[in-house]
Amino acid sequence: MIRAIQTVLAQTRAVEEIIVIDDGSRDGTGETLQSLFGDRIRYVWQANAGVSAARNHGMRIAQGRYFALLDSDDEWLPDKTRVQIEWLEARPDYGMVVCDVQRVDRDGAPIDVFHRREVIREDGQVLRYIIHNPALAPASAILRREVFEDVGGFDESLRTAEDIDFHLRIAQRWPIGVVEQPLVRAMRGHDGLSAESSTYDDYVRVVEAAVARARGQVEARELDQALASTYARNARGMIIRGRWGDGWNLARKAWGLAQEGDTRRELLRLAPFAARRAIRQLLPG
Repeated sequence: MIRAIQTVLAQTRAVEEIIVIDDGSRDGTGETLQSLFGDRIRYVWQANAGVSAARNHGMRIAQGRYFALLDSDDEWLPDKTRVQIEWLEARPDYGMVVCDVQRVDRDGAPIDVFHRREVIREDGQVLRYIIHNPALAPASAILRREVFEDVGGFDESLRTAEDIDFHLRIAQRWPIGVVEQPLVRAMRGHDGLSAESSTYDDYVRVVEAAVARARGQVEARELDQALASTYARNARGMIIRGRWGDGWNLARKAWGLAQEGDTRRELLRLAPFAARRAIRQLLPG
């Protein structure tokens, strides 16, 4: 967390308000942060309620025109706020802008770069693009206060997939843009809620709800393909977790909706993959 705050303080465009929401720690975090940063941060402790509640609490009490998020194990690169806020100031009708993300391992070694333009092919009304891949690194986004007031915050009833749900709800109502440069460093490969088996159920439920809301706004063919790819992707994850029945149920749904060869080829590869997993589990030691 200390390193994350330091990267906010090091921005080339100064951040006027830094709110740190402590989601129920009992290890003296508050005293440590106050001794290091003093009145440069606003430290707020809350009883443990989860990441969505913490983010929402921070946005509710924030005073600024723009909101930016940062989890404790991620970092902003120095030009993040300058570049993204200048982008939004030049486009007053846009609600949010995201940037590319440099993904690193737990030791900080580079893994790859998440290029947002690979998903969001053009700026503007992007729901038809992100419905196929709604991944959102929250640290990559800067949004206007009005967006939070309009769509609400993160869904606190979701244990996981709250970020993709937030992304999809914003895209349904606001234009979104992309800055094509990595301005954030985000950790991958650490254990957390995203490693839980229930992640697959949350992901599917969020996309199904978004598809239902988007009927009439996005072409039916696009929505069916988005569901097919979502089902196929999560079927594989469920099989890895040993949830054979749930995995095959999603695979059947995906096959019935799939219109593109890539999704059907992925599903055809699922059977031998599942067989190898089953054999590996049956073999001793």
